[in-house]
Amino acid sequence: MRIWCIEDDININNLVVYALESSGFEVKGFVNYAEFDRELKKQKPDLIILDVMLPDKDGMEILRELREKTFTRHIPVIMLTAKTAESDKVRALDMGADDYVPKPFGVMELISRVRAVLRRVAPKQPEEVIVCHNVSVTPSRHRVEVDGTAIELTLKEYNLLYLLVSNKGQVFSRKQLMDKVWGDSYVGESRTIDMHVKTLRQKLDAGGDIIKTVRGVGYKAE
Repeated sequence: MRIWCIEDDININNLVVYALESSGFEVKGFVNYAEFDRELKKQKPDLIILDVMLPDKDGMEILRELREKTFTRHIPVIMLTAKTAESDKVRALDMGADDYVPKPFGVMELISRVRAVLRRVAPKQPEEVIVCHNVSVTPSRHRVEVDGTAIELTLKEYNLLYLLVSNKGQVFSRKQLMDKVWGDSYVGESRTIDMHVKTLRQKLDAGGDIIKTVRGVGYKAE
């Protein structure tokens, strides 16, 4: 993640750059707007830490311009400033700042706020859903649905179903299913698998047909 810090106090600038680099970020420090603007024409950062009182341009004006331009509109901005009045904070947030950190500040708190802002603006990953005919499995929630209706399964029944539907078409022997679902240290009969498959089919009702018996071998989902 690229983070740019625009801060005219060289000591604070160096402190922020060092702290963020030590936390694994790629960081550039700028002591005025002109330097920042030149670099912005070449590439853009993932987050900007912006002082308000800069020698060549007001930080609020920079924030306004960043939010008006299509190229920079969605770059998160954290204001880092000695202006601690509530009205200044409200103004910055209303103009589109993602956070407002007053000086003096704690380095660890600043790093935490940077991470929090980056988490908020990160694109949301679509939830994985495995679909096999009319049966859907959502691994992140251990949720199973048949034709949109949630089905309650035991942990072993769920793990068995998940293994089959996430490997659609692959045939598993009873021993393979036993090893993968119950663990290779489990001592039991292949009848255990057959009974769980039978119960699973019953619970899936209209979706039970997705579990196919492969005679002499085992089971598969399709």
